[in-house]
Parts: sequence; structure tokens; C-alpha cells
Amino acid sequence: MELLALEWIGKPIWMWTGFFAIVLALLAFDLGVLNKDDKEMGIKESLYLSAFYIGFAILYGGAIWWAYEAGQITTSDGTHAGITYFTGFFIEKALSIDNVFVISLIFTFFAIPRKYQYRALVWGIIAVIVLRGIMIGIGAALVQEYSWVLYIFGAFLIATGIKMLVVPESDPDISKNPVVKFFKKHMRVTDELHAQKFFVRKPDPSKGGKVVLWATPLFLALVVINIADLIFAVDSVPAIFAITTDTFIVYTANIMAILGLRALYFALAAMVHRFHYLKYALALVLVFIGGKIFWNQIFGKVDPAISLGVTLAMILGGIFYSLWKTRNDNDQKPLQPAE
Repeated sequence: MELLALEWIGKPIWMWTGFFAIVLALLAFDLGVLNKDDKEMGIKESLYLSAFYIGFAILYGGAIWWAYEAGQITTSDGTHAGITYFTGFFIEKALSIDNVFVISLIFTFFAIPRKYQYRALVWGIIAVIVLRGIMIGIGAALVQEYSWVLYIFGAFLIATGIKMLVVPESDPDISKNPVVKFFKKHMRVTDELHAQKFFVRKPDPSKGGKVVLWATPLFLALVVINIADLIFAVDSVPAIFAITTDTFIVYTANIMAILGLRALYFALAAMVHRFHYLKYALALVLVFIGGKIFWNQIFGKVDPAISLGVTLAMILGGIFYSLWKTRNDNDQKPLQPAE
């Protein structure tokens, strides 16, 4: 028990182990029970599963609020901790919607059938848990050692938001992706899928028919998706650090938002073209969060409740305005590969 009470990255070990245990249990349940057999996930099932993840994330946020308020950790400011968790969660969830379009393009490029996509996405979560942890750990160390780094984060968020507002969007060309080129040049990759397998053993004609290990297109899709997630994290990680420097809240809010996104993917992929105007709302959120850093230093800290309210208003406004403006857009089809 004494070991669990020791602190790691500013929080008791029992908090970290408890969180990782929850995440692993959710992933095991997802892969081992809900998706034990590869099948195509429909929009209705996607929405139900996403609602479960969002509900769970909200309950977890409530638990964080209580733990901080009850003095179970080093601070008793439960209101601040709870509000910053939910602000970070909603920002990450909204920013991740852009990920859906890119993920859909990647699956289309590699011709991955829908019934294999969810398993690849869930396995991708495992990589995200590690990669986001590394990025957040580096960010936390920089902020702790050099507090002025927050100003760089703020300026970066403002610049990114302005860029999103003024620079036209363009579809990424997956075939020119340097990761795809590298793997195809330095690794044996099969031309065809092998169900849900990432690697298979088969003869290599260049080695006289010797049986060797080959990667499948599903593995390449998984790698490219995780690289894309890292690129998107360059925006989302500074955004949440601009709200709070509590590493535990930054990390848990990020992971909880990403867990649910995988479930929501199949519903969003079918109507991603209807969220066109959300981009501008997200741009304003980044400018607001970045500007808040400078405001805090000049005029005093903004109430976390105000930050949460403004953030939610912008995100929900962008979502509802997009749905209203595109209510008659029925001619666009989702980007999904055929079976």
C-alpha cells in the first residue's frame, strides 16, 4: 500500500495504475467481447458504443473531480480539476474529428474492408497510449523546467488557428506519404489482405521461395494512422497544456477522448462531409486557448468555467451550423472502400 501511495509525475501511483487498468480493461472488452469476430460495424452500433465511451469518460471526469475535492491527492481544488478535465476532453474530441477524414482516406487507399477497420483502430489505441504519453511527458518536463514554453504553445496555437481560417484545405496524397514509401522500399509487403492479420509468413520469390515474414496492407494502414495521430497531437497537446499543466489531467483527458473516437469513427465517416464548418469553430477555439495564456499573465487567470463555456459554445456552434448548412447535401458519399 505504501508503494501505491508514492508519487509518479506528480500524482500517486494508485491513480496512474488505476487509469491504465481501466483503459486496458476497456480495450480487452472491446477486442475480446464486442469485436471477437471480425464484422462490419453499422452506424447504429457505432453511435451506441460511442455513447458508452462518452458516458464513461464523463463518469471518470466526475471521479477525478471527487478525488481532488476529497483531498485524495495533493490538491483540494476539485472544481478546477474537474472543469479543466472536461475542457481538455471536449477540445481533444472536437480536434480529433478532423482525424476521421484522414483515417477514412487511409483505409480507402489501402482498400481495407469495413469489417477489419475497427480492429485496426483499437490496436492503434495501444500505440497512441504510448506515443501520447511520450509527447505529454516531454511537454510537462519542458513546462516545469521552462515556464516560458507556455508562451510558445500559446503563439503556436494562435498561428495554427489563423492558418486554419485562411489556408484552403486539400486532400492528402497517401501514395506520396514518406512512411508508406519507406516501408514499401525496406519491408516485404503483400499485395493482398490476409483477413485481420498484420503479418503473415509466405514464400519470397527473391529468396528462392524461402518462407519469410511479410507485412500486410492492414499493418501499413495502422502505421500511417498512428503517424497521422502524432501530427494531430502537435495541435491538441499544446492546447490542453494551455488549459492546465496537471500532467494527469492532460493525459487522461486525451486518452479518454481518443478511446471514444474510434467507436464514433464509423458514424462520422458516413457524414464527415457535413462537418465542413467545424474547422472554423476549432480554429477559433485554438486562437481563444492560445490567447488565454497571454491574457492570464497580463490581466489575471480566466475562470475555468468561462473557458469551458466558451469552448463548448464554439464547438457546438460549429457542429450545429455545419449540420444546418449541409442539411440538403445528400449527393456526397462517405470515403469507404468496397468489400
